[in-house]
Amino acid sequence: MRKDVYEYIVVKPKLHQFLREHPSWYRRLARRPMDIKEMEKEARQYYKQTMPHKVQNVVQTIEMAKMMMAMMKLMNDTHN
Repeated sequence: MRKDVYEYIVVKPKLHQFLREHPSWYRRLARRPMDIKEMEKEARQYYKQTMPHKVQNVVQTIEMAKMMMAMMKLMNDTHN
C-alpha cells in the first residue's frame, strides 16, 4: 500500500479500524489506491454514519422523549 494512502487512513481512527476489521481492503488499496473513497463510503455504511442512519437515530431519540413525556404525564395524572 502506498505510504500516502496509509497515512491518510491512520489519521482517521474509524477508517483505520475498518481496515483492520476488513483486511481484503489492504490488497485492494495496494492495487488501486484510488478506491480509498469507496472504502470510506463502505466504512460509513458499516459504522452507520450515513445521513439516513443519523436521521433514523434522531427520530428514535424524539420518539423516546415523547414516550417519556407521556409516561411522566400519566404518572402525574394518577397521583393527583
